[in-house]
Amino acid sequence: MGILSKYRHIGKKKGRMTQWDKETDLIVVGSGAGGMTAALVAKKEGLDTLVLEKTEFYGGSTAISVGGIWAPDNHLMARESIADSRSMALDYLQNTVGDRTPKENQEAFVDRVSEMIRYLSGLPHIKFQIMPGYADYYPDKPGGTEGGRGINAALFAGCKLGPLLNQMRRGTMKGPFGFVFTGTEGRKLGLLKTNRLNWLIAFKAVLRNIFSKLARRKHLAVGEALIGQLRLSLHKQNVPVWLNSPVHRLIIEDDTILGVEVITKEGKKRIRASKGVVLASGGFPHNKTLREKYQKAPVSTEWTVAAPGNTGEIIEMAMEAGAAVDLMEEAWWGPTTTPPGEPVHFMVAERSYPGGIIVNAAGHRFTNESASFTDVVQEMYQQHTQETPHIPAYFITDSLYLSRYYLGPLTPGNIPEKLLKSGYVVKADNVDELAEKCNIDPEGLAGTVTRFNGYAQSGKDLDFNRGESAYDRFYSDPSAKPNCCLGAIEKPPFYAIRIYPGDLGTKGGLATNEYAQVLKENGDKISGLYAVGNTAASVMGATYPGPGCTISPAMTFGYIAAKDAAGTLK
Repeated sequence: MGILSKYRHIGKKKGRMTQWDKETDLIVVGSGAGGMTAALVAKKEGLDTLVLEKTEFYGGSTAISVGGIWAPDNHLMARESIADSRSMALDYLQNTVGDRTPKENQEAFVDRVSEMIRYLSGLPHIKFQIMPGYADYYPDKPGGTEGGRGINAALFAGCKLGPLLNQMRRGTMKGPFGFVFTGTEGRKLGLLKTNRLNWLIAFKAVLRNIFSKLARRKHLAVGEALIGQLRLSLHKQNVPVWLNSPVHRLIIEDDTILGVEVITKEGKKRIRASKGVVLASGGFPHNKTLREKYQKAPVSTEWTVAAPGNTGEIIEMAMEAGAAVDLMEEAWWGPTTTPPGEPVHFMVAERSYPGGIIVNAAGHRFTNESASFTDVVQEMYQQHTQETPHIPAYFITDSLYLSRYYLGPLTPGNIPEKLLKSGYVVKADNVDELAEKCNIDPEGLAGTVTRFNGYAQSGKDLDFNRGESAYDRFYSDPSAKPNCCLGAIEKPPFYAIRIYPGDLGTKGGLATNEYAQVLKENGDKISGLYAVGNTAASVMGATYPGPGCTISPAMTFGYIAAKDAAGTLK
């Protein structure tokens, strides 16, 4: 029985009105940054709003992320005299995303993202800051920049949330003793062994953490800081957030959303939404059936770092109601590793440190290791064959690298015995032995390492131009010469870990227009039904243009949806 047939009796029919358990103006399904932004803006624009979160924690995947927001031409850039413009941003999107997504949606994003940031910045509990030097992922393309578009939330005192803090989904990116570091601090702390000036940054950060603990400030950083600021703002605006409240049904009649049926601890409740429903519940990274149906093999729910509540049933409900979908084959791809008994690790900085390479089963490099994480995984899939497997691929390095840098769960100079015994970390006295243990072609790996060591000495990667892009260099080690991304792999013992085509979440979902309104296959809208974030097909298409291109469109189209529902979108 389809969704619509289930709801024939719901709503106004033959002069009889449905009995609603609760009525409000706008319902937001999901409590990540996109959903919270929609709810907050809707309330500020005069709508009674309710947030429904199916899990026991609010925050979604945003809370466990680094919290980046890609905001072209934002007002913080102007303060720092960093040049940007609408035309530059649109030019950049055309040269990265291209025509894979509607031009109207791209224009809506560019036109509203800086407006959204300024709107939220005007609220008392929200503060953003530029992530210094964080380049677009393709800064050399027309319209690209080498910094300023990437922003994030400033440090936030979690104590302001009171008991609400215990209801937040918490990330795993914590330092020793539970210390909290900003994204910029974390990047600098990853280079303590080779950059002495970073010890001053570490000293200041440690002092701040000690003060935070003594004063019980409970500082939050990165994604947690963004969610904390939004949650406090919702609390101050008296916007209710219902946890443990999964949506059971979308109540839709005649291509119009009427409300939802939600499961609560008191039982099922029908909630009327006079101005609409915003779907912001994430994608389907933890839905094995949908992933295998739409995405290229091999694919797994075990390689994603997305929040566990992202299981895609809201997308399926909307599809049954006639909604169109797009980009279902895509995700916010990135290489991940799966240490036993620990969270999946998303590999970012370690790919740019000198002295490490990624190879396939033939022992050959196949991509620029320092490139955008999405590009690395797309290369894994495009080149993967039975004859030459690229999944899993292998990160190859030596003892010098591991004495200096982080690698997945490994801290500098520390390789837990349990990770060696489990086979997660493969160790060998020479490159040939390492290849044999990993079932990699020994001759191929030996030739690759020799060739790469030559590039490290000359400073020029003749195969993939690693280190030539400003983005490549962002996570590199500036002490490495002549190329901050290249270092020889020559000091035994040698090491390898398997890497998989993981993701931050899926990016395929409901087709929407420039107002975040959900569309049917024929292009007509389902009145009052909006989708944002990973519940919607991403405006970024099959690529990842810059830092925060997941959260930024979620918040921007959440802002657009709320103002459209309120009738205040100019």
